[in-house]
Amino acid sequence: MLRSTTTTPGFGALFTVMALTGCASHTEPARSSAPAHGGGSVASAAAPLSSAQLNQRLLDESDLGEGYTRKPEAPRHNDDVTVLDCPALEKLGSGAATGSGLAFTRKAKASFAYTGSSTSEVSEELYSDSPAKLSTGISKVFDAMLSCPAYQVTSGSSVVDMSTEKTAAPDLGDEQWSQLLTYSAGGQRNVVKQTAIRTGNILVIVSGSPGLVDAHLAKAFDKGQHTR
Repeated sequence: MLRSTTTTPGFGALFTVMALTGCASHTEPARSSAPAHGGGSVASAAAPLSSAQLNQRLLDESDLGEGYTRKPEAPRHNDDVTVLDCPALEKLGSGAATGSGLAFTRKAKASFAYTGSSTSEVSEELYSDSPAKLSTGISKVFDAMLSCPAYQVTSGSSVVDMSTEKTAAPDLGDEQWSQLLTYSAGGQRNVVKQTAIRTGNILVIVSGSPGLVDAHLAKAFDKGQHTR
């Protein structure tokens, strides 16, 4: 069921922010920025990592510092989510709306709650597949969302107004994507940042409160490339 809260979505947010299983506590207006999609090569690479190997490369509380608590993954209840006024997203089908649109079998995810001046969250997801599949899959999602500056999603009787804006990503890895998602529901307006970095056969995605994403993206990227 759609609901407005003060926590962030996980990668879902390319998709599950539509279901608002959680939202970022951040209300600053989105600012204009430079394009974020890099022009990196999509070369051949080693065999994909296993999900177990990816799990070892996720951030943990010791990487994030004080104030962070790992959250159990919440069950999805998004079967009735519908996208309105965005043909590109509608074309992706129900998988996009329910968070299963990225068809990469090797994956790992961690979500953390942070208690500071306000309670918010940051989530990390790691995927491994061929460089070409990773590049094509994540590009399709970002391109579809950014093709619709404003649209709506519904679940049951709930309606959420959404908007997307491309934002700059740091010069890391082979390819980069980044966007701000702004949504309004239940009289509350919130902003979620999502940044994806691909290097070879690994894709790291960090989502959540813009400040937390900026603070931990480089660390997530670095740990995603190497086990400790």
